[in-house]
Amino acid sequence: SKVPFKKLLLISGILLVLGLIAFLVVRFVLPRFSTPKEVELPWWGLWEEESVVAPLIAEYQQQNPNVKIKYVKNSPQDYRERLTNSLAKGEGPDIFRFHNTWVPMFKNELDYVPASVMSAAEYFQTFYPIASSDLTSGTGLVGVPLEYDGLTLYINEDIFSQEGKSPPATWDDVRQLGLELTKKDDKGAITQSGISLGRTENVDHWPEILGLMMLQNGVDLAKPTGRLAEDAIKYFTIFSSEDRVWDETLPPSTVAFGAGKVAMYFGPSWRAFEIKLQNPSLKFRTVPVPQLPKSSPNEPDTSYATYWAEGVWARGKDKGASWDFLKFLISKESLAKMYENASKVRLFGQPYPRVEMAGLLSNDPTLGAIISQAPDARSWYLASRTFDGPTGINSQINKYFEDAVNAVNLGTPASDALEPVVAGVTQVLGQYGIVSR
Repeated sequence: SKVPFKKLLLISGILLVLGLIAFLVVRFVLPRFSTPKEVELPWWGLWEEESVVAPLIAEYQQQNPNVKIKYVKNSPQDYRERLTNSLAKGEGPDIFRFHNTWVPMFKNELDYVPASVMSAAEYFQTFYPIASSDLTSGTGLVGVPLEYDGLTLYINEDIFSQEGKSPPATWDDVRQLGLELTKKDDKGAITQSGISLGRTENVDHWPEILGLMMLQNGVDLAKPTGRLAEDAIKYFTIFSSEDRVWDETLPPSTVAFGAGKVAMYFGPSWRAFEIKLQNPSLKFRTVPVPQLPKSSPNEPDTSYATYWAEGVWARGKDKGASWDFLKFLISKESLAKMYENASKVRLFGQPYPRVEMAGLLSNDPTLGAIISQAPDARSWYLASRTFDGPTGINSQINKYFEDAVNAVNLGTPASDALEPVVAGVTQVLGQYGIVSR
């Protein structure tokens, strides 16, 4: 016998309602009672002790009990190669630290910063402009900075006050002071150097210093040729070859400055830790890096950035959770806590990467000068102590420029010394898919 049409309609309606109830229960009610899946995310750090980040990890995990962050402090030796190999094997880490110049080496492994963390416009307003330019790859941003650092000029306050000198503002001032503050014994050996400059074997951070000089002089570092590049490399070597305020017999510049034997020395902020450790009574501070004469009063200063950022592995097990953790870390509150934690174990924490936090450090004797020049900082692949291994972008490029500086110091014309650099740099950049315009 046939089922009446009305009855069939009623049964269909009941089944539809039951189906809808079942869907709603499965979709919205059950998840509330089920335990969220636990995820463990390894975070490879480099410089920070676990004690600095552990309180922040604990705070985040309290708010997100299903996420476990496992901090691993790595040795800097061969760090880049170990990281590369680990990612190639598909073993992670989910979150990792990388140098601001390493984007070309890791572009295929880095995930884009999602809009839920920060839009590109917000990012540009939050961090110094250099972060947006360094950490952009393809169509998006691929990392967030927990710090900012760059080259600064350290001055020995005792030498400056004894000689009644003011810190230099221009490179002409630097050269003049370098000559005036250098002392030699009766055999002509340097007993006090005005400035540690001019060589590669014992001038720490010479790649950044040379990079700064060239950028200030308008050189295209991807094609370092022509008069501007020649003038910059000659000026770098003049402190050793002509003025003789520094030579190859002296100890590394950081050690010499720490010993109180150098009036002026270039380095990033973290060198202050070594200097203070070597000589706790040394009186020093930093000043902005010197500039070339300005063609107009509104022309910005050019400084040189070298810092580290955090990235998320593009093939990580839970990229959403990884980015959520980094979003928590880059907040003002978290950065302030991290700075405070670090200041308990060393001289100071990492300089803040957020523009709005600049005022907190403006009067710091070491960090104030660095932060004051951060808004107009530039960077390039000339960077020392990144531990990127023999095939890394920094090591390879540094080597070409090193050979050129050494050749100029031995009397080779700058134009001849720079010729192999142009070919070498083009080859290295090409290796990492960077086409110079």
